[in-house]
Amino acid sequence: MSDLVVVSFKGEETADQVLTKLRQMQKEHLIDLEDACVVVRSAKGKVHLKQAVDLVRIGAVSGAAWGGLFGGLVGLMLLNPLAGLATGMAIGAGTGALSGALSDYGIDDDFMRSTGQNIEPGSSALFILVRRVNFDKVLPELKPFGGKVLKTSLTNDQEERLRKALESMNSSDTTA
Repeated sequence: MSDLVVVSFKGEETADQVLTKLRQMQKEHLIDLEDACVVVRSAKGKVHLKQAVDLVRIGAVSGAAWGGLFGGLVGLMLLNPLAGLATGMAIGAGTGALSGALSDYGIDDDFMRSTGQNIEPGSSALFILVRRVNFDKVLPELKPFGGKVLKTSLTNDQEERLRKALESMNSSDTTA
């Protein structure tokens, strides 16, 4: 089962930087991300979602592959496999892109937009679904970014460790 973690950061680019760092740590098998999204609230107050998984593109590619396969088979039976292949790919890509646009994977978009309205203008937030994490190795890497924990589904002990790690950087910023 995955855990949801939502952390806000000062600056519109900070959440992107943290996500890049988390992806590097994922390659080292220190964290296993199921889904991630960066929410940016511009200085004018407009909320932008940056999905980590582009479902429209994935749907179009997958649909084109399946459509091409089935179109080629139908075209082979009708003695015109190239026409069947081209038609199948076009129809498959269109329906795949449509299904990708209509599907919602992972973290609910409405939840992210409503939470994004509550962060300060000119800041960003990172929404992640985490399958597994090695807190002892990941938390020290996140300290330089600071941040404020908004919501989690972690245990109380894990949430407190995360808060302390992020707030230790925030408190050192205010004393300097």
